[in-house]
Order: sequence, then C-alpha cells, then structure tokens
Amino acid sequence: MGAFRNNHYIDIHCHCIPGIDDGPGTLPEGLALCRALVDDGIKTVIATPHQLGRFDCFNDAQKIRESVCSLNEQLKNNGVELTVLPGGDVRVDERICRLLNEDRILTLADGGEYILLELPAEIFIDIEPLLFELSSLGIRAIISHPERHPVLPRRRDILLRWLDNGTFLQITAASLLGDFGPVPKKIAWQLLESGLALLVATDSHNLHSRRPRMDSAFQCISAKLGGSVARLVCIENPLRVLEGDELKSFSYRGRLKA
Repeated sequence: MGAFRNNHYIDIHCHCIPGIDDGPGTLPEGLALCRALVDDGIKTVIATPHQLGRFDCFNDAQKIRESVCSLNEQLKNNGVELTVLPGGDVRVDERICRLLNEDRILTLADGGEYILLELPAEIFIDIEPLLFELSSLGIRAIISHPERHPVLPRRRDILLRWLDNGTFLQITAASLLGDFGPVPKKIAWQLLESGLALLVATDSHNLHSRRPRMDSAFQCISAKLGGSVARLVCIENPLRVLEGDELKSFSYRGRLKA
C-alpha cells in the first residue's frame, strides 16, 4: 500500500460501473476494476459515468443511482471493501443547469455542491457564462483532465479567469506518470506545481489501458512537491469534495496556504 498508511485515497473521477459507458463492459470486469482500486489504496470512489455528449439520453441521474446501488451490493457480496457513490462526468452543454434542476444529471457524490465538467475535445469554448450560472445555483465546477485538452493549456488567460470565478482543476494520476504521453505529463506537472490544480483522480476505465494509478502518482508528488501537497490533492481535497467543503490551496513552492 502507499505511504499514507492509515489514510486512504478518495477517487472523485472513475468509470467503474459495468455496462453503462466506456468503462468495464461486464460485472466481472467491473468487480476486477473495483478490486484494483482497493489495491491502489482507494476506499471510496465516486462513479462518474459520462453524461451528455455522445451519451446524451442514456445515463440519466436515476439510472446511475440505481447502478451504484447495485454495484455496492455486488461489492459487498464479493468481499470488495470499496464504497461507491454516484456522480457524473458531464460533457459541457448549455442545458446543464436546467437538467440539474430536473434531476437528470448528477453532481459529485450526489451532494449538490460540485459538478465534474468535461470539455469537448473537438473545439474550444469559453464556458464562463455556464460557470456563472452554476454559481447562482450554489454549485462549483471541477474541470476534468485539463492537461489532456488540445487547446485549454494554451489559453491560460481564460483558464485563470475560470479559476478566479471559483472553478477547480482535476488532473489524472496517470498523466503525471506519462501514460498519456510527454505533453500531457508536462502540462499536468505544470498545473500541479503552480498550485492551479488542486485535485488528482484516477479517471480509470479498465485494467488494461486505463487502470488506477493513484498510489504511484502520490509517491511521485511526494518526492517532487512534498508529502503535504500529495496528501492535499490525493486525500484531503477529494474528501472536501465528498463532504461539500471548500477546497484548500497551496503555493507553487509546495507549502500549504493558511
């Protein structure tokens, strides 16, 4: 297990529900992925099936809740000590606030405080109007894997404006390890070292190309930026998301801010 000993990672972005999106296709594959999450030091995971985009009209909120309930029952029956909570990996869409009000898409952990947003890879759009609209509902946005977006890292002016408006960045553990190539790795470390990214998650889909890599990322962050920063982005801030609390930031030198 990892260097955190009695603490456990919390994964706020994972595609572990079988047969619902591009994660595991079958229940045995889903159980295997969940066992791998436990082996990686994760005890609590927010299942975030894709919503909207190419999965529009498929994964509505109630379907995900029911699938999470079923998966938790299967985990218990198979002796897998993992707690799964409902959420969504929501493709940016002008209907998001209306769909939230209609209970058709999910916030993270179904808590009504944070929503995980996936930017379209095909085109870059400024989502500031959506961020303001979400803020009016009391919901804070978390942008998933910005290091892998083809344009966003080059639009630092817009990115900083989003962050100034209370948006947060979640980078993928595997990106820090180079699994997506040298460019996403470089950008992921830049976002982390600058204190712009405050969350790390697995975004795992399977045991082949997209397996959990949280513990290895934790070790690398500890070595480069210190254990306090590693704990913050892999354990403490994910827990704050889970509980609906404010995230804690840190300076670019790796010292936690007061």
